[in-house]
Amino acid sequence: MGASDTRRHIVEAADRLFYENGFEATSFADIAGDVGLSRGNFYYHFKTKDEILDAVIARRVSATRAMLESWEEAMPSPSERIRSFANVLVANRTKIMAHGCPVGTLCNELAKLDHAARGDAAFLFSLFRDWLARQFCALGREADADALALHILMRSQGVAALSTAFRDEDFIRREVADMENWLQAQCLPASPSDSRKPA
Repeated sequence: MGASDTRRHIVEAADRLFYENGFEATSFADIAGDVGLSRGNFYYHFKTKDEILDAVIARRVSATRAMLESWEEAMPSPSERIRSFANVLVANRTKIMAHGCPVGTLCNELAKLDHAARGDAAFLFSLFRDWLARQFCALGREADADALALHILMRSQGVAALSTAFRDEDFIRREVADMENWLQAQCLPASPSDSRKPA
């Protein structure tokens, strides 16, 4: 395995362990053991856990951008794109019920630690916020696009938090369906597939 592949495996393992166990609770030894590296080989790639955290956040930013771009390409309707965002809760329900939202949990932990990377982690929420606001603009809601984006982002985070507390899959499905109904009420005619009357 080449150095770049080894580094990628380290970051993938760290990403999963930070999500499942928390950043602070995950040690170098945990990550090295998961990847099957000696401590010496591990330190060749990363000298500190903060370096790994930076790489994990960069990986998540890249994956988030790729996901949002794929929705743009696959779905001509902005309302369909927003539904895809809401339905991530259903698609990832097992992990969310076990560990919460990967973005929210990392941001919360780094904020409690007053960690220098807390702003970098919060940038993931900014990606979603800006993207959602653009979708609401495309629906003809330019004046309140950011407020609507924050509303659905807040709603999804609340659902994720309560899903972890209650471990109730039906709750997730009900809340996502309610978010879709709310979205339909916000739609203005912007395209043939978004031709519903405003609420």
